Amino acid sequence: MSPTVFFLNGPNANLYGLDKNGTYGSESFASIETGCLHHAENLGLELKFRQSNHEGVLVDWIQEARQSADAIIINAAGLTYSSVPILDALLAFEGPIIETHMSNIWKRESFRHHSYISKAATGVIAGLGAQGYRMALSAVAELLDEASS
Repeated sequence: MSPTVFFLNGPNANLYGLDKNGTYGSESFASIETGCLHHAENLGLELKFRQSNHEGVLVDWIQEARQSADAIIINAAGLTYSSVPILDALLAFEGPIIETHMSNIWKRESFRHHSYISKAATGVIAGLGAQGYRMALSAVAELLDEASS
């Protein structure tokens, strides 16, 4: 059976690609999802790609992952800088966690330089746009492979 990965996206990620000159590039959220699903399949992963604008929904999905997923990739978006509940839920998850950001958060406003998510993360990928999402999937596949060896 293929390892299951939850890829969770926070507030406003569904708007990616709507501002062609914006911070997050021109690729739509739907296109990013399709690319991730294809890449996950090539890596032998079952991918649950989800997005919510609501903190509690993300917490529920992280808690669900404790029973249903081998790894989590998360772009908590704006909740990265404020959500202790998401951090607490992630700390209760035993598998690898990759924190992702489309933009380089350290080149942006100073409030974005502190991530609550990082305390729970195995690793962080930031600033590489949609390519970073695919890189996170590759990293998770390798981490899960190493853990099963």
